[in-house]
Amino acid sequence: MFDASTDKLREECGVAGIYGVANASRLLYLSLFALQHRGQEAAGLVTFEREAETPDKLNIHVHKAFGLVAESVDETVLFRLKGDFGVGHVRYSTAGGALVENIQPFQFKTALGAVAIAHNGNLTNAHEIRKNLEATGSVFQSTSDTEVLVHLIARSQSLTIRERIGDALRQVKGAYSLAITTKDAMFAARDPRGLRPLVLGKLGTGFVVVSETCALDLIGAEFIRDVAPGEVVEVSGTGISSWYPQERRPLAFCSFEPIYFARPDSQLHGESIYVRRRRIGEVLAEECPAEGDVVIPIPDSGMAMAEGFALKSGIPIAMGLVRNHYIGRTFIQPNQATRDFGVRLKLNPVKSVLSGKRVIVVDDSLVRGTTAARILKVLKEAGAREIHFRVGAPPITHSCFYGVDTPERGSLMAAQKTVEEIRRLLEADSLGFISLPGLRKALEETPGTSYCMACFSGDYPEDIGVDVPRQATDDKGPGLFSRGE
Repeated sequence: MFDASTDKLREECGVAGIYGVANASRLLYLSLFALQHRGQEAAGLVTFEREAETPDKLNIHVHKAFGLVAESVDETVLFRLKGDFGVGHVRYSTAGGALVENIQPFQFKTALGAVAIAHNGNLTNAHEIRKNLEATGSVFQSTSDTEVLVHLIARSQSLTIRERIGDALRQVKGAYSLAITTKDAMFAARDPRGLRPLVLGKLGTGFVVVSETCALDLIGAEFIRDVAPGEVVEVSGTGISSWYPQERRPLAFCSFEPIYFARPDSQLHGESIYVRRRRIGEVLAEECPAEGDVVIPIPDSGMAMAEGFALKSGIPIAMGLVRNHYIGRTFIQPNQATRDFGVRLKLNPVKSVLSGKRVIVVDDSLVRGTTAARILKVLKEAGAREIHFRVGAPPITHSCFYGVDTPERGSLMAAQKTVEEIRRLLEADSLGFISLPGLRKALEETPGTSYCMACFSGDYPEDIGVDVPRQATDDKGPGLFSRGE
């Protein structure tokens, strides 16, 4: 579910696939470690091992566990996960329940052999497909929309796995980036609008597919290219091929990838995430200037934007808040009398930077506003004379149905209140959000790099309808306001 302790939107998961590299499990482990920011609830790895004496026979090794990658995978596990190809996944929990059955990758058998699949995104018509499948005898083992793909692939009457994957993808709607391994190949697939990222790399004579380029960097793989929207890439012993099982559609890259989700050291569509965030900060300073003595980021996500704001405004930047990176995933929840405990546990003010100063505070986004209000209160108590709050995303006012987690719309501050009302609730001296045109300018949006900004505008890239169900049967949920993985 939505992580109220950070009051941030959550990406749903990260995927990784390795083909043709010895000890694939170790590279999957490292790849998932690099993608940990995309999912911190659970991790899973599946590897395929060919028997030396009977190459046609496969041994399938599986490990799934709750917790961070470093906590849930150890040397014993990696030794057991033999093979030179496989897939991995990190995820967040969902409103559907933190069930071990929902931990990916999913592995299953078809008439054409074993398959393992890892999915990032959200299938907006999964509920409808699932009902139809159950009505004709399918039995589901999880509450994940990814399992819909499992059944569609297994039930296809096509003669090859390649064709069966195409059959399945033509029936689903929404967002997906997939890493799939079969007995003979690895497949990487991306939805026609390119909502979720996926990149292809090369390591020696083998190949890698991961959600972000930072994972390629860690394992020493060479970046080849992004998997194109709508493309299915097949990697096998005969090399690489690709095809497009669906008609091309207008692109709609998720704008929250460059705003917040992706790691700043990643490249997205050939662009540096760090540079793009710094540019957002520059445009924010142009649109929402403030008179101040110091610019401070809310760490860690506001760092690059604060740098851009300081660069454009000429106001010096300093670390007015220090983040504690060692609090772990859980801690004693505060009661009403100690409601600021959670914020202070993670962020501590530097009084020498703040005392008597007009402080410009920069963050990447504002969701419910509860955490922001407490942070600003901490800054005031530390001696800040004025606080001017600047946000590098437009006000979030609408649901997302493509694999991002936020609270119910009624809890979204900008969906209920004006900017002035928000300012008063935050007790800030001024408040400014980057505009939608400003964000498009900062992202240098062109006809070739169009972004989905539905959470700011309500302008969805495809018809969603009002009857999309909430997280009742769907692991990645149907919407921004119902779950997180």
